Formats: sequence, structure tokens, C-alpha cells
Amino acid sequence: MTYDLSPRPLNPAFPTPAMTWPNGARSAVFIGFDVDAETAWIGNNPSNVDRMVTVSHGGYDARVGIARILELMDELEVKGTFFLPGWTALAHPAACEPIVKAGHEIGHHGYLHKMPDRAKLEEAMEEIDRGFEALEKVLGVRPIGYRAPSGENFPELLAYLQKSGIRYSSSFRDDILPYRHRLADGRSGPVEIPVNFAFDDWNFGMTSRTSSRPLFGRREVLSLWIDEFEATHGWGGVTTMVLHPQVSGRPMRWHLLRDFLQHVKAKSDVWIATGAEITRHFESVAAPQN
Repeated sequence: MTYDLSPRPLNPAFPTPAMTWPNGARSAVFIGFDVDAETAWIGNNPSNVDRMVTVSHGGYDARVGIARILELMDELEVKGTFFLPGWTALAHPAACEPIVKAGHEIGHHGYLHKMPDRAKLEEAMEEIDRGFEALEKVLGVRPIGYRAPSGENFPELLAYLQKSGIRYSSSFRDDILPYRHRLADGRSGPVEIPVNFAFDDWNFGMTSRTSSRPLFGRREVLSLWIDEFEATHGWGGVTTMVLHPQVSGRPMRWHLLRDFLQHVKAKSDVWIATGAEITRHFESVAAPQN
């Protein structure tokens, strides 16, 4: 494969439109959970399937994490979007079904949490198809939102997502407001609800026996989250969170997330919304782009 390294914007998306939020809100908060379960450990490294202690990190989702997160969301009376790999739904239906019953949105997160690879185009598209099939089979849901496993994407995959009925993505890191993707042929693609990497709990709360990644405590993370949220709120953006039940479903980190969301809820001018709600709002206020 040859690579085009000519100087140009590497994301040809349409410019970010002027945005207002519903009911006079100054900013939005998008609470997104990636329910990877064991796929976080076997999707890109299949040999881990024979390392039971390693994959037990992911097993925490179904045994403890998902239920505890649902309890927290119910206590705070907020709705979120749960991005599920199809494998997770098939492996842990009893843990995943309550997400739908509680009224939360289900998003697409691949099938086996394989990082999308442009050099493996058929495999990447198969991950999309198998993910849809599993979520429809187990949960009776065909998602309209997608978060890229391992946070990667490429032009052909964006076009395939659009063709498959995906209306929004939440993977890119290049804005604080939603925008519309431009496909390689110039057509409008899915809406993007960009991620703020500071709100990925994996960065602060996950390590393993084979990793040198440090763990960060409550004080450091809560201070970072509040400061980043307050600044984003002041700029009128969207605070997009990338949370994992196998991280934020752990005891101390559950309380950390609770404290942060209570801080957000204490403001009267913040719209806490699912990805589908933000997408519908964007589509209602942003003129079509071609």
C-alpha cells in the first residue's frame, strides 16, 4: 500500500456549523460507555483467550460493572449510550438486556473490538455486519450510532457505516462541537460527536500485570474532569465521555464518576443527552451539507 502524504486536511469533514443547545443550555454532556467486556483483551490479541487472569479484567463488566453503572445512572436519573461489541451481547445477554430495559441507547462498537484496518477492508466491514446481527439478535436493536473499536476509522469504512444506516459516529478527536463528515466522493456522511480524550477513563484507571501504565487516583482525575468540563461548558461545546464498566464500575471509580456527574447536574444550563438525541438536534439545526 502506498500512502498519500501530500499537505491537506486529513479529515475532509464539513466545517463545524454554529450550534445552539436545547432549552437555553450552554453546553451538552454525552455520557458514553464502551462495554467491551473480554473483547478489549482478545479482539486485537487473540492469544489472550488462553490467559484467564488477563481476560478477567473484561469479565468484570458482566459480573459487576454493568449492573453498578446502571444503578448509578438510575440514581442520578440520567440516560447514556452504551456502545456494545456484538460479541459482548452474545456472550453476556443477561448482563446486557437490562441496559435496554432501563431505556438507555445501544450503540455499535464492532463485533470483536478489532481495530479497523484499511489494509483489511473485508474484515473491517464484516465486523460491522456481525455487530449489527448480534445486537439485533440478542437485544432487538439496530443502532444508529457507532464508536470505533480502538478508536480508528478510514474513508471506506465511513462510507460503509453510512450505507449501513449509521447516522452518527463518536470517535474523532478534532472538535468540541458536532459536525458532519464528508465522504470521499463528496457526499455527506454521518454526524460526528467528537471525543475529548481527557474523559477516557481507561487512561487513568486501567493497567495490567504486563503494562507499565500508572493508575491515577480520585483527586487527580476528578480535578481534571471538572476543569475540562467547566472550560468546555464555557466554550459552549459537548463534553463526550468514553467510559468503561470494567474501569468506572470499580468501587472507587464508581464514586469518582458519581461525584463528577453530580457536579454536572448541579448546573441548570447543561443538556445531558444520548448520542441519538444530540444527532437529532444537530440534524434539526444544521443545514444539509453537500
